[in-house]
Amino acid sequence: MTPGIRVVSYNLRGLKDDSAAVAEVVRRLDPDVLLLQEVPRHLFSGWRIAAFARSCGLRWSGRTRRLSGTGMMTSHRIRATDSVDRKLPVARWANPRSYTAAQVTGPSGHDLTVVSVHLSLLADERVAHARQILDELTADPSLADGPFVVGGDLNENDTGTAWQLLGERLSLASPDRPTFPSAAPKSWIDAIFASSELSVLPHEDVALERELLAAATDHLPVWVDVALPAHE
Repeated sequence: MTPGIRVVSYNLRGLKDDSAAVAEVVRRLDPDVLLLQEVPRHLFSGWRIAAFARSCGLRWSGRTRRLSGTGMMTSHRIRATDSVDRKLPVARWANPRSYTAAQVTGPSGHDLTVVSVHLSLLADERVAHARQILDELTADPSLADGPFVVGGDLNENDTGTAWQLLGERLSLASPDRPTFPSAAPKSWIDAIFASSELSVLPHEDVALERELLAAATDHLPVWVDVALPAHE
């Protein structure tokens, strides 16, 4: 296991594919924090998400996903606050959007704010959402004490304005490689960013067969290992 905190971001596509394959991918990645997009959010999906968390060996608070399907799970190696969902404005009749945030405490005793995002399919909304997320995180006293990791499905690549806004305030931490579609990746639309207080550790590749990834969901996971400052 990495000496830092491992953060993984993964779009589940509503667990419409092979949920056992998704759980196998997650177990191999062994995250401390799993940032999720497209979590099932219909009325009776809670039991399925809880079962998925158990199959991954992770904890899920059961209190997020209803706004738009972002969420997170955490390992037993860290302490975590209850995650909160924040709604993002969208055009009338458009798919709802939100982001999910929580604070976790690593072995060093230092807090880390972790955020799962799933930006809009519309460019103007993506920019507005990126601005809102950054502004609200830094203004919220319950979240702003620690360094930040923000990850998710951005629905654009590094040439997009929303991506660049995140990159102005945070540093890209995950590798530069395509993440969609999983069967034959061509587009780099999933990424993780970290604030300057964090040290991003060398990327550790994990054995994940192409067939397994393609069966799991239509996105590839992205992951980073970050070292928290020593607790003062």
